[in-house]
Amino acid sequence: MWIKDKQDGKRQAVQSEGTEVENLEATVPREGNEEINAFVGKGVSFKGVISYNGTVRIDGTLDGEIHTEGVLLVGEDAVLTAKITAGTVVCKGKITGDISAREKVKLRSPAVVNAGVKAPLISMEEGVVFNGSLEMSQPATREPQGSTRGQGVKLVSS
Repeated sequence: MWIKDKQDGKRQAVQSEGTEVENLEATVPREGNEEINAFVGKGVSFKGVISYNGTVRIDGTLDGEIHTEGVLLVGEDAVLTAKITAGTVVCKGKITGDISAREKVKLRSPAVVNAGVKAPLISMEEGVVFNGSLEMSQPATREPQGSTRGQGVKLVSS
């Protein structure tokens, strides 16, 4: 895997299971041009709670919880048994548990999801297996400044 050193801007090669990021990036479920802040590689097992900002890609096995306002990328080889709270979830792997996304959930083939999903927006490719419940919440919107909508204000004529 290539990791950019934030101090001097150099890139260094780090290998995980003999696979470099150049080979992985062809299969990375990317969300825009976001830089991946952390990576849990294939063959790595993790049990516990992960909290982070930014973008994390998981290709290994995770049992626990994930909390972020950022992006969670679940690779094709990933197996997650987790309670997930994120801004955006992009999945090509297997998730069992609960997924709550503030922005959106993208399920890409060959994902297998056995979960309750709550998100304002969801997309699902042909070939995805989804077993669970889906609750589509309203996207968070900002009221214009000075708006009285939703504040219980009544107009009274005299």
